[in-house]
Amino acid sequence: MTDLEIPLHKRTRLYRFFEMLPALMSWGAIVLLVVTSLINPLLAAIYLLLIAVTVFIRAIAIAYHMIVGRERLRQAEKIPWHTFLEDLEQRSTKVGGRTYFDKQHLENVEMIARSVDGYPYPSEIYNAVIIATYNEPYEVLEGTIKSLVDTTYANDHLIVMIAYEERGGETTEHVVQRLKQRFDNTFFIFETVKHPKNLPDEVIGKGGNITYAGKQLKLILEKRKLSPANVIVTTLDSDNRPHPAYFDYVTYEYILHDDRKHLSYQPISLFFNNIWDVPAAMRVVATGNSFWNIISAMRPHTLRNFASHSQPMDALIEMDFWSTHTIVEDGHQYWRSYFHFDGRYDVVPIFVPIYQDAVMSDTYMKTLKAQFVQLRRWAYGASDVPYVATRVFTKQRTVPLWGGLTRFFRLLDGHVTLACIPVLVTFGGWVPLWINFHATQSVAANQLPDALGAIQRVAMVGLIITVFLTFKMLPPRPSRYRRRRTLGMVLQWVLMPVTALCYSATSAYYSQTRLLLGKYMTKFDVTEKATVVMIEQAKDRRRRKRNALSIILKK
Repeated sequence: MTDLEIPLHKRTRLYRFFEMLPALMSWGAIVLLVVTSLINPLLAAIYLLLIAVTVFIRAIAIAYHMIVGRERLRQAEKIPWHTFLEDLEQRSTKVGGRTYFDKQHLENVEMIARSVDGYPYPSEIYNAVIIATYNEPYEVLEGTIKSLVDTTYANDHLIVMIAYEERGGETTEHVVQRLKQRFDNTFFIFETVKHPKNLPDEVIGKGGNITYAGKQLKLILEKRKLSPANVIVTTLDSDNRPHPAYFDYVTYEYILHDDRKHLSYQPISLFFNNIWDVPAAMRVVATGNSFWNIISAMRPHTLRNFASHSQPMDALIEMDFWSTHTIVEDGHQYWRSYFHFDGRYDVVPIFVPIYQDAVMSDTYMKTLKAQFVQLRRWAYGASDVPYVATRVFTKQRTVPLWGGLTRFFRLLDGHVTLACIPVLVTFGGWVPLWINFHATQSVAANQLPDALGAIQRVAMVGLIITVFLTFKMLPPRPSRYRRRRTLGMVLQWVLMPVTALCYSATSAYYSQTRLLLGKYMTKFDVTEKATVVMIEQAKDRRRRKRNALSIILKK
């Protein structure tokens, strides 16, 4: 079998070159602006205008996909997926005397009804859910498991596994045992799996944890004599809340596709669980990431695995589950699957959400830091660039050349633009005037800031659309907040340039520079997950400490 793992120790020279490439290009984009400004301000002006026009075109495309994607999401949430599964089970178009409102579904049922074999029955399919946890509190995990209980999918066809870390200590052990007592007889199978610490050839991260749980799941299926081809595995973080129809929807898509082993299923991650509770900057970041996930779902040729996703168990067994060598195992799973199946691999968008928490810790400053920690981990997906390059540009290539090239350049472009574009668009127009005295005499250089500003103002249409759609998708405002909190949801968007620079660009430069210097990130920094109750309790503890201290000082 082809070696699918990222190297943990020594890299080849070619691998090191491609590790360094994202940072070289991201920093090089800034250096190029400075150099062209020194040599000829007109060259700098042309360079920046090309970037600005590109950003403008992309902003229009993003606005379009955002509107269409939101509508697609709304329509998918209205579909009775559980009833659709019942139709597939009966292999009949005359179920319950209903009038079909979905022409495509009617065609699907008729196609399967005419088929002799090849399409499994829904009753033959099981959905396994692996919930990864490290040190999250009971309340967070309980909410996630309750969301599984409340889905429209039959609980007796759900296999739930809590994958927890030995390094989480006694507190995590106690939380897991409480969950075991609470939900033990709720699903077809409910298991807890402790991932031992310090296993060889593993970085400290989620990949090793869920891989260990996946191997335990394999043993359980063998004992129960269940075919891995009839099991769909979904990985969830501890704060994830699947849409009630998610598993019905995934099962429906899984049955309909002939080449199901070579597919994975990607829901839309929306960071809205606690969106009303988090600080304004975190709301901007969370909403921006949510809409980017909607946009990605509208472009299947660029869609990649992210956070929670589903994949057939037989495919996972064949490729030895997930990577244990990277802290970004979710996005890397796309490349791992793509190369294992020699390019015969696609991601199917699932247009219902899995709700996740926006970043929130128990203090404001810790929340700001935790947000950066999360984004720098995501940005470390740049570590996939050398992984892909050395499998496309060398004799190791087992995928079609054109498909490999286009995917590589999209991957590289995504990481480079994430880093440098916010910096160039915000400050680039002033650079020629700051560093070159002769630029003040150049008409092009003097008009450049105004030209860039005009393009940015037109591109603000996308921001207006984002604000409008945000209010269409937000969960109801909690009763603990007054109406002025809604006004804050509008005013928060003035922070967007700040978050783009201080979070998106900075985290990308941080992660890419570490790759450039060979300072690899080998530990998964868990994002802190606090609730409003936990924050109030922490405030109360700090208040009692201050009162006690003041009493002591008075004495």
